[in-house]
Amino acid sequence: DSQWHHFGKAYIFLAALATPLVLSVHSVVSWDFAVAIVPGWHATIFAPYFVAGAIFSGVAMVITLVVPIRKIFGLEAYLTTKHFDAMAKLCLLTSLIVLYAYLSEFFLAWYSGEEIERTAFSNRLFGDYWWATWTMLTCNGFVPIMLWFRRIRHSIPALFVISIFINIGMWFERYVIVVTSLHHEYEPFAWGIYRPSLTEMAVLVGSFCWFGFWFLLFTRLLPPIAIAELKEVLPAPTRKKTGEAY
Repeated sequence: DSQWHHFGKAYIFLAALATPLVLSVHSVVSWDFAVAIVPGWHATIFAPYFVAGAIFSGVAMVITLVVPIRKIFGLEAYLTTKHFDAMAKLCLLTSLIVLYAYLSEFFLAWYSGEEIERTAFSNRLFGDYWWATWTMLTCNGFVPIMLWFRRIRHSIPALFVISIFINIGMWFERYVIVVTSLHHEYEPFAWGIYRPSLTEMAVLVGSFCWFGFWFLLFTRLLPPIAIAELKEVLPAPTRKKTGEAY
């Protein structure tokens, strides 16, 4: 019991240590964009925006991966609707933060009075890449609204479908941030339409395959659920009396 007590303390300490690490990593990535003078990037809201987006997409990806693993390995007794309900609530919270960041970006671009910023965000909504922006807004802002309903949060198939939409929306968020800002900057001679090459498409597909390979290899060689995690939720064993058969 003393060893388990020390293990629990170390577990909590490492979890607390990882929290500021997550905040710092995604804040630094966001500042790589924010310090640039590219229209649509030069904004102070990027740090909390990226942190919330990372949690949002991360939890959605966990749901996407856990649902089939739960079914294939028969882990329904360990991964219950209570766990999915908690993940759905976290998705809902972070989706509201991300949606607020989206709306703040558009409002500040209009309120700033800078013509280039207004043009950049107007171009996102109604320009050549309107389809990417509206896909992002729909998947990240409107689809997760269904998680307000308890019946949806307790439906595993519904959560799986919603998580797929969120993953698609978060991919398009990065696409919108990078492509729509760079294809229409300050200098007219640099304007153009981005069309991915076959090499870029192959790299994209290969990255998904690479992740899938290592994930399947992990689930094949290692337990999908750590035994130490189960001890926290399983009932304590009943102590047998002396001489009683086991």
